[in-house]
Amino acid sequence: MKYVIVITGASSGFGAVTARRLAEAGHTVYATMRETGGRNAEQVESARKFAAEKSVDLRTAELDVSSQESADRAVQQVLAAAGRLDIIIHNAGHMVFGPAEAFTPEQLAEIYDANVLSTQRVNRAALPILRKQGGGLVIWVGSSSTRGGTPPYLAPYFAAKAGMDAMAVSYAGELARWKIESTIVVPGAFTSGTNHFANAGKPSDASRLNEYSSGPTAKLGEEIMQGFARTAVPDADVAEVANAIVKVVDMPFGKRPFRVHVDPANDGAELVNGVADRVRAELLRNMGLGDLLRPSSTPAKEGRNHHDSVA
Repeated sequence: MKYVIVITGASSGFGAVTARRLAEAGHTVYATMRETGGRNAEQVESARKFAAEKSVDLRTAELDVSSQESADRAVQQVLAAAGRLDIIIHNAGHMVFGPAEAFTPEQLAEIYDANVLSTQRVNRAALPILRKQGGGLVIWVGSSSTRGGTPPYLAPYFAAKAGMDAMAVSYAGELARWKIESTIVVPGAFTSGTNHFANAGKPSDASRLNEYSSGPTAKLGEEIMQGFARTAVPDADVAEVANAIVKVVDMPFGKRPFRVHVDPANDGAELVNGVADRVRAELLRNMGLGDLLRPSSTPAKEGRNHHDSVA
């Protein structure tokens, strides 16, 4: 089946590659980004050329995930043009790098906004459509940092991605009876092919940053980046994440996994997430809410949930 898909943060990295792979798979894909007529005009043109050369249905749309008005407008434009919306992919996000103390509370709020509140805005714009249509799929592009091995100097980003993961887990149960599936895709550290590190934000408190840069942690930032170089798989291709998302999209209803890991470095997130997801499943079953673990094509019935399974 071919779907109408909206993916956020699709100007580069995981988002851009995923949008192209999904379009090649035959879907109608809206690669959304902000400033389509400004700094991302080149990316818009690149997507247009790709669509023409490959004869695929890849489109672009203006969507600033920091604005509810922009999210609402983009989703309505997609609905007006395509007649429906089947899949939302939450991919937009922003990374920062530096000692946690040197980031102001306002900066932490901005990171939380970019990585967590952004998904809420898009959900509030799109989910009423999916619920009215009687089904759909929400894919959350998370991070192995939520439960894998993590170095210092990325605390605001890690905390925000953990917040997004918690939102995704809760939303999955809330949407199940609406026949809306949820999959959390968990990439590991990809040090090339994305702009995460190149465009990472920096602490704004210069005096605090200077203390860390001249004290016993003077070389820590450099050591962390060297550590990433040692532990990251050098030829890891971001297309692996895109391919995993295409595979999930093309699975039949009811067969899509709750969580998919794409972690060439194998930093331990898959192991820890496996325990956490099993505990969640056991709790819901014990509460008599096992039907929330996976959407069903038939209405939920009281009492059936103790025997449901989870991927």
